[in-house]
Amino acid sequence: MESDRKVAVITGASSGIGRAVAESLGRLGLSVAVNYFNNEDGANAVVANINQYGQAAIALQADVSIDEQAQKLVHNTISEFGRIDYLVNNAGMTYFAEHSDLNAMTEDMWLDIYKVNVVGAFQVSRAASNYMRANGDGAIVNVSSIAGITGAGSSIAYAASKAALISVTKSLARSLSPEVRVNAVAPGFVDTPWWQKRPDYQNRLEAAKATTMRNYVSGPEAIADTIIPLLVHNKYVTGETVVVDGGTALNNIATRYQRHT
Repeated sequence: MESDRKVAVITGASSGIGRAVAESLGRLGLSVAVNYFNNEDGANAVVANINQYGQAAIALQADVSIDEQAQKLVHNTISEFGRIDYLVNNAGMTYFAEHSDLNAMTEDMWLDIYKVNVVGAFQVSRAASNYMRANGDGAIVNVSSIAGITGAGSSIAYAASKAALISVTKSLARSLSPEVRVNAVAPGFVDTPWWQKRPDYQNRLEAAKATTMRNYVSGPEAIADTIIPLLVHNKYVTGETVVVDGGTALNNIATRYQRHT
């Protein structure tokens, strides 16, 4: 279906940050492809919400770590909407392991994380790139993490994957210019259903809150508020990583400095 209406593909969009971005773009009048891995009900709820804004949306299942499925996600979006203008690579996964326990992460666990967080983002970007270039003014935002900058986070493998995604962001920004801008966001702790399902959620929430300069932890909407301008407004920004952590990383650096002076 050909249309002049701009189209966005959001991976991992059935909940959390992906859902907030998808629904925000729907409110702005875009058509949205809502990708999900296994949460079909969540994806359908996002589609229904976007439809309530009077905009078109479709739920598309795909495991982005598998190249054939990443290509199918893009193909089905083009079949439905006729174009792709924006892409948000939000799909991600992790395993929790103490950084001090170097035996906690197996080779397969490392590869699982990298296949989704790094390879998956690249594969969807590659599949969508020619369509985005054809429109002359596309944008990609990769959802990294402050873990990719600080080396902290749920596991060493997760932090490494998010650092790699920042590197991929820079490389794609060069490769896809001038038609497509590519940036990343690096959130700190975000209060999402992913965290809320964990048994240690309350403890982690309070710990995260104590490290921010804002005295609260953001929800996914705050991250979406940073992603949306990078997609549709900030035409002169590319190859950058925007930290959205309430000052957590800076606060931690200052605290460590004060302890040693």
